[in-house]
Amino acid sequence: MMETAMLSPDRMPDLKSLTDAAADYDIVRRAIAHIRGHWRTQPEIEQIAEAAGVTTTDLHHLFRRWAGITPKAFLQALTLDSARTLLRDSASVLDAAYEVGLSGPGRLHDLFVTHEAMSPGEWKTGGEGLTISYGLHPCPFGTALVMASERGLCGLAFADAGKEKAALTDMRRRWLKAKYSEDAARTAPIAQRIFDQKLWRPDRPLRVMLIGTDFEVRVWDTLLRIPLGCASTYSDIASKVGSPKAARAVGTAVGKNPIAFVVPCHRVIGKSGELTGYHWGITRKRAMLGWEAGTVAA
Repeated sequence: MMETAMLSPDRMPDLKSLTDAAADYDIVRRAIAHIRGHWRTQPEIEQIAEAAGVTTTDLHHLFRRWAGITPKAFLQALTLDSARTLLRDSASVLDAAYEVGLSGPGRLHDLFVTHEAMSPGEWKTGGEGLTISYGLHPCPFGTALVMASERGLCGLAFADAGKEKAALTDMRRRWLKAKYSEDAARTAPIAQRIFDQKLWRPDRPLRVMLIGTDFEVRVWDTLLRIPLGCASTYSDIASKVGSPKAARAVGTAVGKNPIAFVVPCHRVIGKSGELTGYHWGITRKRAMLGWEAGTVAA
């Protein structure tokens, strides 16, 4: 059985903080758009605040509340130089992860994830016989679509306002023969576990079910080894899955990752440090990296 009973009744989630974070993200998104277009000139906070439609004081408090860092630190986290720093020694970071025995279930990354893969036979059936509960929940990156089977979290997607239905359609297309049941009460504790850092505990790992081809699962498993505050490249990951010339295929598998954020495909960037495409939007990818920079700095 999956660990959705990971919160005792007296610790059932108060989603107010996630609701506030979702509201914050709309402002953050506008700020990132301005930063993205002007980062080379290192815009002043007054310019960023004006573009985001808030006062400088509000912007300062927002970033402190949302990412735990100042707007200036967040700006620095999104610059190309910072991305290159994230990439420094990325191959050795993955080497170290393998050397310390993180190749199996256990503490795979900062969310303390334990995972299993659906068998190739189960995957080929298109999810036939699988029942997936889903719910929409506010989170630090907008609205999160959380999907779970009895064996664990199997899907996590994101949507901007008004695009929730499209996100659900996109995810359902991956497992056409599965049965789907809307059950936000069941998925709410999982959403809390994912985004509330106080609940990232090694003694209560988040169960994840990876649904994909053997190659895709190997790629996603490697993504789980990229530590918070670090990044890797498609070619490094290709080497780790035993296909050093398959960087393009790795990119395709990364793009198909059904469990965004938890399986951190947002930590894969180009060799130059450029933030390459992201299924749920490049702005959201930038926000995730900045949010994580605040977590590391805390």
